Amino acid sequence: MDETGVNEAFFRRYRELLDAEDGAFDELEHAYEDGDRAHWADDFAAWRQAAERRVAFLSREGIGTAPSA
Repeated sequence: MDETGVNEAFFRRYRELLDAEDGAFDELEHAYEDGDRAHWADDFAAWRQAAERRVAFLSREGIGTAPSA
């Protein structure tokens, strides 16, 4: 492990979070393409939660994100 705390376990967990976010986005995309508003709202919430988990993980690891404009 280096001074940033980035090591194999970090990358493994980050990959899990990215995969979960990607899967949630795929579901959101399908609902959008199908015009399925009821599922779209649920899938949007799931995708947002997955993204928030990824950002929270990075924050806990001391890796910040750029502020939004």
